[in-house]
Amino acid sequence: MSDACGANDGHRAAPAARSPAAVNSDLAELIASRLRDVPDFPQPGILFKDIAPLLADGAAFRAVIAGLAEFGRDADVVAGVEARGFLIAGALATELGCGLVPVRKAGKLPPPVRSRAYTLEYGTAEIEVPANGLAGARVLLVDDVLATGGTLRAAAELIADAGGTVTALAVLLEIAALHGRAALDGLAPLHVLLTA
Repeated sequence: MSDACGANDGHRAAPAARSPAAVNSDLAELIASRLRDVPDFPQPGILFKDIAPLLADGAAFRAVIAGLAEFGRDADVVAGVEARGFLIAGALATELGCGLVPVRKAGKLPPPVRSRAYTLEYGTAEIEVPANGLAGARVLLVDDVLATGGTLRAAAELIADAGGTVTALAVLLEIAALHGRAALDGLAPLHVLLTA
C-alpha cells in the first residue's frame, strides 16, 4: 500500500494549541447542537439521530472531519458504512489524502464481494465490501452512529476477511443506552466524538 494518508501537504496552517479535553468538549457540544431527533423513525419506538443539519453547516462539518482525521493518520484507506457513513468517509478520505472503500448494503457492489449478515436495533441486514483491493491496507472504519455495534463489527470482520487491518473505528455519535461498544470488544480502538 502507499504511504499513510495523514501526511501534511504543507498547505494548512497549524492550529493554535489547545488542550485535547477542551477541543473534544467543544466538538461534542457542536455536534450535539447540530443533531435533530426524529421519533418513531424508521419505525415505531426508534429515536433516529438526524445528522443532516450538521452536514448542512459547512464549518461544523469541517470541524467534525478535522476531529475524525486525528484517528486516521496511519491509515491507507477510509472505509465508510452505507449510507450516512459514506458522507463522512468521503470527506475524511479527502482530508487525509487517501482512498475510500465503500461498505454497502447487499446487492449494491459488483462482484466479487464479501458479505456478512448482522443484527440492527430494529431488525437484520447484510453488508458487503469489495473482495479485492484491501490486502495489506490499514483501514480507518467510520460511521455516523454507534447503536448496537452490529454494523461496525460486521464491517470490521469483512475488511479483515478481505485482507485489510482496521486500525481504528470512529463515529460521530455513540448511543450509550444501546451498549454497542460491547459488541466491538476485541476490535481496533473505538473513537467517539459525542456520547448521548
